[in-house]
This record gives sequence, C-alpha cells and structure tokens, in this order.
Amino acid sequence: MEAIAAYIEQQRPEQQQVLYHLHDYFMSFPNISVKSRYRIPFYDQKTWICYTNAKKKNGVELVFLKGRELSDYPTLESRGRKMVKGIIYHTINDINYEILDPLWMEALTLDMME
Repeated sequence: MEAIAAYIEQQRPEQQQVLYHLHDYFMSFPNISVKSRYRIPFYDQKTWICYTNAKKKNGVELVFLKGRELSDYPTLESRGRKMVKGIIYHTINDINYEILDPLWMEALTLDMME
C-alpha cells in the first residue's frame, strides 16, 4: 500500500481525491487486492481488472483491462485502444454510481469466468 499512497500523494489535490475515492470503493469489495504495476495502482481479483491513472492534463482515468468484453456503457471509451476502455473523472462528483456499480460488477464477473 505504501507505493499506492506515494503515487496518489504525488498527484494534484483534485486527482488525489478521485484516486483515494476509487481506491476505497474497490477495496470495499472482498477478494480485491491492489498492487503497483508500471508505477500505477492495479486492482485484481483473480487477474488484473482495472487500473487508475492520473492524466497529465488533469483528471483520473479508470481503465478496465477487459474493456472490449464489457457491455456498452455511455462513458466507457476505447480512445483508439483495442483491448482496454476507460472513463475519465475530474472530480469525485463526476463519479456516477449508476454506471460504475454495474460496470464494476460486470468486470468482477468477467474476471471470475477466467
């Protein structure tokens, strides 16, 4: 957790809030672990599910590694990537749980099917 906290603390205050908020959300689920990979937080269950990445121009991108296998969510974008899809949050008020909750549950279910 030290590497995760260090990464978060290096970010801008708005990004820190979003990163800590998402971290607490993911870690509230059983069997979820977090590891620093490529110097950013990756959240795992059986395999890698998602990661959070502070964007240089501001905001935090939540990226799902099996994004192309997930249902079509309005804010989930590939941004030219073939496998992963992500959502950018600028503040914690941008986090829409009506989208995040089912998206997260679907990602967990996909991971268990591995």
